[in-house]
Amino acid sequence: MRTIDLFSGCGGMSLGFKNAGFHLLVAFDNWAEAIEIYKKNFNHPIINLDLNNVRDMTVFSSYQPEMIIGGPPCQDFSSAGKRDETQGRADLTYKFAEIVTQILPQWFVMENVSRIKKSYVLKQAKKLFTSANYGLTETIINASYCHVPQNRKRYFLIGELHGSDDSIIPYVEKNLTKKPMTLHDYFGKRLGLEYYYRHPRSYQRRGIFSVHEPSPTIRGVNRPVPSTYQKHANDAGNVDENLRALTTKERSLIQTFPSTFKLEGTKTNLEQMIGNAVPVKQAEFVANCILEYICDNQKETLIKKPEQLSLF
Repeated sequence: MRTIDLFSGCGGMSLGFKNAGFHLLVAFDNWAEAIEIYKKNFNHPIINLDLNNVRDMTVFSSYQPEMIIGGPPCQDFSSAGKRDETQGRADLTYKFAEIVTQILPQWFVMENVSRIKKSYVLKQAKKLFTSANYGLTETIINASYCHVPQNRKRYFLIGELHGSDDSIIPYVEKNLTKKPMTLHDYFGKRLGLEYYYRHPRSYQRRGIFSVHEPSPTIRGVNRPVPSTYQKHANDAGNVDENLRALTTKERSLIQTFPSTFKLEGTKTNLEQMIGNAVPVKQAEFVANCILEYICDNQKETLIKKPEQLSLF
């Protein structure tokens, strides 16, 4: 399926859909450092473009996409941000809807943090999609139940042109794993540690985690163990000389980027890109759910109209 990725970042969504068999035509983003990472890891082009300023839709329609995917910037909805839709980045959620409803691909997938479900801009975007005759499936998926060793809840809005609402829900529910994936499930002993430090947003929360549980959400910041850190009652391990924060590379692996994925740039930028990314296997999970739905519908069509079936 011919696919374009808006707000591609360093490529988590692109890689997940590519792994599922989608044909990525082009990506768009406006973060120069992320674009350089993307170029190093994909063969198709990525275009530096501020999507908020696009008026001529031929920049997208010229590719004749059958699907548009993307994760508009989430900082205005995130629990790590100010949760203020007036900051301007929320406008890009509506811009995504405008682009989709003017291009009218058969499918779209929009991803964001789970808090977007309470936002005003999402309600407006959904109205736009509905008015363009998209059937909508909205779901919050915990990545740890789709082969990602991380407790990360993300919102997905899936649209099918002239489709039915909630059509993908049965496929999501059927394919989620029965139990969450832990770091040990995913890496075995390759990380070489039992406990690690993840800087809490406040010292009311714990900072020490075990590999025998899913990682907490990978965020855009990664700090070493402070010398003043006091053990929290819920910490999984002790504060000692062996305790450390995860490396940038380890955090990318938890986001299920492959070990061969090229990450070059400043530590600050790389940590932000990794924290912002959609886990690759979570995106691949969603892509496979859509493909399974399409395959089932094609089989049903052949059963209803057997004259369309050709052996040659």
